[in-house]
Amino acid sequence: DALRAAGGARPGADLAGLNRARVLMDGEQIVVGVPPDPAGTGGAGGAAPGAGSGPLAGPVSLNQATVEQLDTLPGVGPVLAQHIIDYRTQHGGFRSVEELREVNGIGDRRFADLRPLVGP
Repeated sequence: DALRAAGGARPGADLAGLNRARVLMDGEQIVVGVPPDPAGTGGAGGAAPGAGSGPLAGPVSLNQATVEQLDTLPGVGPVLAQHIIDYRTQHGGFRSVEELREVNGIGDRRFADLRPLVGP
């Protein structure tokens, strides 16, 4: 629907890596038909900063990061990372970083440490 609303893909655009079933969040920018960048922080398939593989160059996207990417954050292990993903799934994503406070296992101190490192 988003592709259609944007006027469709340009002729020759590679849509193979694009997940057209993924629910989009308001304000999200999806890059279509662009080869992945060398840092792995965006590119084909519409990945946003923090959603690629490899070192993270910007804030980790709470709405797109994997368990492994969340696990790289200070004070977040695999269990807490899964709680974040479970919250995201149950609530249709994060609309703001402040919603992270509602995740089981995130108190005031941990939130203060994570706030500058994550984005919705």
